[in-house]
This record gives sequence, structure tokens and C-alpha cells, in this order.
Amino acid sequence: MTQFKWYFDDFEVGQTIEVGSREVTEEEIIDFAARFDPQPFHVDKAAAEKSIYGGIIGSGWHTCGMIMRLMVDGLLRDAASLGSPGVDEIRWLKPVRGGDTLTVSTTVLEKRPSNSKPDRGVVVTQWQAKNQHGELVATIKGMGMFKRRPA
Repeated sequence: MTQFKWYFDDFEVGQTIEVGSREVTEEEIIDFAARFDPQPFHVDKAAAEKSIYGGIIGSGWHTCGMIMRLMVDGLLRDAASLGSPGVDEIRWLKPVRGGDTLTVSTTVLEKRPSNSKPDRGVVVTQWQAKNQHGELVATIKGMGMFKRRPA
């Protein structure tokens, strides 16, 4: 049986877990947006410079994808995760630009064991992404299902 570092039982309300950092390039911002969110301020340098953003900014969906990757690499890969029933809230608070370094953490807001399936529980968390200046750029509030630690 695979042993994980993180089971439902290991999460505590109020606990914050730092999961990792990554640098964002303008090239990847444009590539993602060209494929999935081709608004001018994501893909067209001239149009972006004339926009309210003054230059190319990342799609919020790209930011969510980068946050998810950091969550998998820094936490979920080592967790007895059973997936997620969804997210309740996503907020894009500040533009993400090429050259930014995103650092992601997650804070446990609530946890509850399953009433119908005693081998698991739900953990409600708030994911936070900050840039290299410590400015909050995005938050995601959601739920994860995790197995309980085996006896």
C-alpha cells in the first residue's frame, strides 16, 4: 500500500502550507492565451500597451493552471487525494505579467469527516498566489476529498 505524507487526518484548521514558486514568461502567457483566451491584452503587444493594463497580462485561467500545477507538485502528489467536488470562488486580484514569480500557499479553512464514508473526509482550503513583491494576485477557495490515514 502506498503511504502518503498527507491524509485527511494531517490537515488542521488554520494551517498554512507553502507549496512552491515558479517564474512566468511572457511567451507562455501569449501561448496559453492564443490557444484558450485570445483577448487582445493577452496576445497582442500593441493592443495590450494601449489597454488599461499597459502591456501583456496573463489570462486568469492560465494563472489558475499554474496554481494547480504548484499545488500538485508541492502537496497533492504526496497526498491521499480523491479529487475535488469543486471550487466555490476564484478571484483574480492583480494582473500576472511576464517576469513575475508566483508563490502559492494553501490555508485550511475547514475539515469534516464524511458521514456516509468513514474512510475519507473533505478539506476546505483557500489557495493564495502572490507575486515576487508579496502582492496577492489570485485566490481560489475550494474543497478536496482525502482518504483517512490507515489504521
